[in-house]
Amino acid sequence: MIEVFAKGIAAGLAIAAPVGPIGLLCIRRSMNQGRAAGLATGMGAATADGTYGMLVAVGFAATGILLSYAPQMQVFGGLLIAYLGLRTLRGFLTKRHTPEPPIARPRSVASAFGTTYLLTLSNPATILAFAGMVAGLGGAAASGPNAPYVLVIGVFLGSALWWLFLVQLSLWARTRMTARSLRWLDVLAGSALVIWGIALAFGPLQDGSFWGST
Repeated sequence: MIEVFAKGIAAGLAIAAPVGPIGLLCIRRSMNQGRAAGLATGMGAATADGTYGMLVAVGFAATGILLSYAPQMQVFGGLLIAYLGLRTLRGFLTKRHTPEPPIARPRSVASAFGTTYLLTLSNPATILAFAGMVAGLGGAAASGPNAPYVLVIGVFLGSALWWLFLVQLSLWARTRMTARSLRWLDVLAGSALVIWGIALAFGPLQDGSFWGST
């Protein structure tokens, strides 16, 4: 079981580590809204990874069903990413030059968790990663009656460890940046999220997979 657990942690780290739109959101929220919002963002992503892991563990027909709806999920995720990018750009336009210290209110923490959970679920890279995990870890998941659930716990913890590290790294970088630099970070992050989101949403619409999948 220790080997299965270790493989789950390694899989969770491998899936979470590439810095895409979710990582960019985590960095931006950690720097601008504080530790609580950053951790909520990371835990939202880790929970989504654990959700996919559970679907694999219980023998759900993950590859066929998830991949068949991947285009629709990608369009939804892309539009949500673009929306969050626009909100970030709006924050740059309305923020004062000397902002107050960030305070993550309960509502903003819940929103950070919820939006990141949905984004990670709809991210095509996550879907493909878990489709590959079905094949790569199939033997480990079948090594005992409780092995699939040990694997899921490992995936969740591996993903959570990465997000904890990224939040801490972002907070460390924030102490070395000026208020002006943080404002321009909103411009860079917001622009990247808008472009990223539009590109993700446009792909399935352009190649027709959004309309052809059922």
